[in-house]
Amino acid sequence: MSAQEPAVHLSDASFSYGGAPQLHGVTATIQRGEAVALVGPNGSGKSTLLKGVLGLVSLVGGELRVLGGSPRYALPRVGYLAQLTEVDREFPISLRQVVAMGRYRSLGMLRWPGKIDKKLVTDALEKVGLSHLAGHRFGELSGGQQQRGLLARALTTQPQLLLLDEPFNGLDQTNRTALLSTLNALRDEGVTIVTSTHDLQLAREVCTRVMLLNRTLIAYGPVEETLRIALVEETFKNTIVHVDDHSIVPATHEHG
Repeated sequence: MSAQEPAVHLSDASFSYGGAPQLHGVTATIQRGEAVALVGPNGSGKSTLLKGVLGLVSLVGGELRVLGGSPRYALPRVGYLAQLTEVDREFPISLRQVVAMGRYRSLGMLRWPGKIDKKLVTDALEKVGLSHLAGHRFGELSGGQQQRGLLARALTTQPQLLLLDEPFNGLDQTNRTALLSTLNALRDEGVTIVTSTHDLQLAREVCTRVMLLNRTLIAYGPVEETLRIALVEETFKNTIVHVDDHSIVPATHEHG
């Protein structure tokens, strides 16, 4: 595989959960080291695209290559942070144990975590600024701390590509600032980041490019060129939204 192979390449790609495509006609190339924000109304296909890159939603048309191959080929080098609402926060387990779960895929069923695995867990906790809470019960942490803990779990795989689904939802300012700092550091290290978001601060402060989606690709390009009022209005044309410098807040909350 060439070192110049893009992180993600889509050519007229369409994705489906089994019926009509949830998202269609997406053509875009995400180069390695870029940070890309997926922006669109709820139900527009942002989560679908992330899950398509993971191989969890079927590609029913066009082409998709991830890190030079199929999603299954790339999966060991891809980290994923799901929406916090998809996580069982009451399970009686420590933060360190939650983060260590990120190593299970590499370990398989017959190996116990070794020194390297434990160091990767420690390093990941340090990257998200939660080393001091490693022994605390996960369910007793704030929502923002849990979100950062789940990011640490994804980082234990040392991903080349990091996929984030609405990572800033419901975070207070302290955890927003900490998460922004972590994502900027990861981007500077060369990790490719693709995140769905309504948070324009995240798009402007972390991302290099923006993809506007509403069941199809509306626009894709550099942040300031793409987050223009005309394109944002076209993307959200059937949705009542409040738009300011900080965020786009949809009136409804469907799965996207």
